[in-house]
Amino acid sequence: MTSMTALTSGRYRRGELHEFEAAGQPFMYLVSAGAIFALDEGANAVLRKLGQVDMSHAELAQALRDAGYDRADAEELIRELLFVQGIVSDAVRPAVAPSPATPPADFPLQALVLNVTNQCNLACTYCYEFGADKIATPQGKPKFMTPETAKASVDFLLEKSAGHQAVHITFFGGETLMNFKLLREVVLYARGRAEAQGRTIGFSLTTNATLLTDEIIAFLSEHEIGVTVSMDGPPDLQDKHRVYKSGKGSYAVIEPRLRKLIAQHRTRAITARVTLTDGVTDVIRIYRHLKDDLGFHEVGFAPVTNSGDRDYMIGDGAMDEVLAQFHELAAEWLEHALRGEMHGFSNVSETIGELIQGVNKSHPCGAGLGLLGVSPSGDLSPCHRFTDADTHTLGHIATGIDADKREDFLSRGHVSAKYECQTCWARPLCAGGCHHEAFVRYGDTGHANLHYCDWIREWTDACLRIYGAVSVQNPDFLERFAARKGLS
Repeated sequence: MTSMTALTSGRYRRGELHEFEAAGQPFMYLVSAGAIFALDEGANAVLRKLGQVDMSHAELAQALRDAGYDRADAEELIRELLFVQGIVSDAVRPAVAPSPATPPADFPLQALVLNVTNQCNLACTYCYEFGADKIATPQGKPKFMTPETAKASVDFLLEKSAGHQAVHITFFGGETLMNFKLLREVVLYARGRAEAQGRTIGFSLTTNATLLTDEIIAFLSEHEIGVTVSMDGPPDLQDKHRVYKSGKGSYAVIEPRLRKLIAQHRTRAITARVTLTDGVTDVIRIYRHLKDDLGFHEVGFAPVTNSGDRDYMIGDGAMDEVLAQFHELAAEWLEHALRGEMHGFSNVSETIGELIQGVNKSHPCGAGLGLLGVSPSGDLSPCHRFTDADTHTLGHIATGIDADKREDFLSRGHVSAKYECQTCWARPLCAGGCHHEAFVRYGDTGHANLHYCDWIREWTDACLRIYGAVSVQNPDFLERFAARKGLS
């Protein structure tokens, strides 16, 4: 309990927050808590004044009374703003931790990404499978995961996920479906093992869709396996980089297979993930084709991971155009939400989901925390992107996690260790950006992805405004959205 002496001593100033307005309503996004608060007219006016000058308790209380609060309400609002760090005082100890806590060393797993093969039947020109952090040919390591390694991985996940009723396995590659026989065996084995423990296990996979068959589609639907398809748009864009080793494009091969997948897989949403590269930045046209023409349920976009000197990298001007198109799709997302309808632009959906949960990230993602990658040989890595990157191995499925290596990875990747992030209001959602992107770009997994900072801040602000508008004009939609996404 804050004492009256502490309340009335010292001087008050505005806390670390980001102000925005949506649907005519002022809001503040509190960086310390990763939380959003709607402001009434009086509180908003006082916070704006505090942004210009510090105030004593008496001056602050008087400003609130001038804004229409009675004495008791003014004191209560001061306490509330102190509690959430909307305002701060040197005389009052913060009630909310100023930064996200470091996870415990023995952090329970919740998911594994099984790289069932490092082989692929395509030769996408921007692929990171053997990128800047990997050797060209893993010496002495298998190209395909064996049933023994896969089953040991399932047992490892169930053993190391204490406290989690539900766990998850994602199948990845190379091209995942090149080892479909193993995938099918793992699904049946894992489900049986989880059921024996009274637990549940979910599955998803990423594929280039070239090897989809009626048999595979039926299995994926029967076992409720989520599918993400790596695809870059209509034929001219898909075939720019996503090609066979002969140079032949892949669109004509996957298009009929995708139509069957989307029509026949009825138990889970089918998602497209688009990699944006030089010349493949027509976001609106790509979205329209994948969502409207092919029928994907969700479409998400990400700029290519690169070291900054690749010929497929996106220039600054093109990134500005990408962001402008993101804003156009975001406006559509909002229009749908206000009508109570879901929209398929997952870049907005994912951020809105995080805002609903009030995330305040210590790390950019679950890599090395609740998630690990497993290579075909059984090596453990922070995530699938580091598979077979010898410098980032965190142990082996047979011997367990190397606690010292994981602690080093997590310590360097913690947002508080990234100097440039400490003054950024968007850090609760970003935490510096992808570890793998940072390594490829800067040679350090703990480096902030500075080349995306302005982009991320503008996009986060746009999503905050969407959240605020929906919370004012159609708040029931947020509840239904959270329930549909499993956030509630």
